[in-house]
Amino acid sequence: MIKKTDRKMERTRRHIRVRRKVSGTAERPRLSVYRSNTNIYAQIIDDVAGNTLVSASTLDKEVKVKHANKEAAKEVGALIAKRAADKKIKSVVFDRGGYIYHGVIKELAEAAREGGLSF
Repeated sequence: MIKKTDRKMERTRRHIRVRRKVSGTAERPRLSVYRSNTNIYAQIIDDVAGNTLVSASTLDKEVKVKHANKEAAKEVGALIAKRAADKKIKSVVFDRGGYIYHGVIKELAEAAREGGLSF
């Protein structure tokens, strides 16, 4: 009998595997991305202190597109880069959250790079 794979559990396993190697510090915090069916969320986190320094999502008023598509990802990436620049954060470690670096995740990362973040 063939078992159906649990996609959420597979993503969680990939995320745990990535998080073993990726950790944010005060000098170089972690840019964490979460994508649901309806929204996209991004946070810049200092894992040593356990603080979220900056966050942005499609739920913010500055973001015009309120979906989890590529256009919304570009806006969220640009917004997180702008907010990080306000807090004088220039370099981050990218945590793709177990998602494949393709589509929405890739658009968010490229928009963040264009906004001034380096990773």
